[in-house]
Amino acid sequence: MSTDVSSKPAGDPAQALAAAEAAAPPAKMSRESVTVIATLLVATFVVILNETIMNVALQRLMVDLGVTAPTVQWLSTGFMLTMAIVIPTTGFILQRLSTRAVFMLAMGLFSGGTLLAAMSPGFEILLLARIVQAAGTAIMLPLLMTTILTLVPVTRRGFVMGNVSIAISVAPAMGPTVSGLILEHFSWRFMFVFVLPIAVAAFAIGARFLTNIGEKEKTRLDVLSVLLTVPAFGGIVYGLSQIGGEGGPGSPAITALAVGAIAMVAFVLRQLRLQKSEAPLLDLRAFTFRMFTVSVLLLVVAMIALFGSVILLPLYLQEVRGLSSLETGLTLLPGGLAMGLLGPFIGRLFDKVGPLPLTVTGSSLLVVALFQFSLLDEGTPVGWIIALHVGLSLGLALIFTPAFTTGLNPLPPHLYSHGSAIMSTLQQVAGAAGTALLVSIYAVVSAGAGIVAGMHAAFLTASVIAVAAVVLSALMRKTAAADHAAPAAPAAH
Repeated sequence: MSTDVSSKPAGDPAQALAAAEAAAPPAKMSRESVTVIATLLVATFVVILNETIMNVALQRLMVDLGVTAPTVQWLSTGFMLTMAIVIPTTGFILQRLSTRAVFMLAMGLFSGGTLLAAMSPGFEILLLARIVQAAGTAIMLPLLMTTILTLVPVTRRGFVMGNVSIAISVAPAMGPTVSGLILEHFSWRFMFVFVLPIAVAAFAIGARFLTNIGEKEKTRLDVLSVLLTVPAFGGIVYGLSQIGGEGGPGSPAITALAVGAIAMVAFVLRQLRLQKSEAPLLDLRAFTFRMFTVSVLLLVVAMIALFGSVILLPLYLQEVRGLSSLETGLTLLPGGLAMGLLGPFIGRLFDKVGPLPLTVTGSSLLVVALFQFSLLDEGTPVGWIIALHVGLSLGLALIFTPAFTTGLNPLPPHLYSHGSAIMSTLQQVAGAAGTALLVSIYAVVSAGAGIVAGMHAAFLTASVIAVAAVVLSALMRKTAAADHAAPAAPAAH
């Protein structure tokens, strides 16, 4: 493990000034750096788009595969859960393997899982295919984040992270639209048939042009830590998903939550112990940086809102309003486009004004939009629903870019991969747990008081959770990069 060379201020002011001047000029990145980041960005967009592409298709799959609603939901929950289990290992993977090797592993798994999904004869094979896809997806996001921190000067990180927000936030929002368009004219298998050529093309382009960055390190994988991630994250998400099952919160749900909580404590204690020997699976010292902690918590709340709305809105539009898959997708499209088009602009704005004005505005929009969603009924105009979804998307866009950049900026280089892995892990756990919690509330209330009442309760819960985002946003402050040296150039190995 490398030592933390950036946690101490430079003793010589002249050296500090020279270092600052070295970092300031690269307003323009090298051509090799742009190629590396662009390749990773396209690949990340494709794999994250796939994450939510199933949501609109769940009703069709229940009929075609002959499974119940709680069973088919595991195609989404299982995907996020697999990511939550795999991502903690990416800190180790990114330090042990070269950039090219990590990329080939990620896109190889994703492409293989996509092919298996397109050919799957039944639910069990389709679920297995989604798990393989998720393993590849889990590696891509930390790889992208770590690469940006290594190659991009701090003065340009807001702008680049704004482009990254397209992959992170727009891709999940556009998933229902893409799947709606496909399901209107083709079978559900074509959701994977259409994605496969893009994935294979990204794999080929990366294999041809991607160069290695940074240096590999001789770190060892702690098997016990990996094993603990399964009951820790799995128990919590499974327990939450069972709360809304038949009969309400019973002993299986409570047992799973208890096991998950105990395993999580054991996992954290194991990492704290391994930090003494410089070999943790996830280096939790990232949390000693205050802005990293605040940013992670803010992203957790935002992901609950994002994935909750991505699941609940299609349910409302199809079950209450009777819209088709295509109409549902088109209704959600403006919000996804707004988030994508505004990402780079918000990144530039962040570089000028810092995080506070953006995150406070975004979190306030989040609360207002989710509360308005809790007032929807059978007669709410579709135009108003679209406007609310655009407002929600704008709020999330104003949160994502500042939170990612502010949280990761102060970390020293040896914590880049761990910080990215922690952030990505907790996002997925929040997304899976938030989805399970809100769908469970919807199911419990709907069973007794009807679908509309279930929607009201779920969205009202989401709006209350979003209030925490306003509080966290008020704590955001601009952060300087810990490492003031000029960014490392890619090296062809």
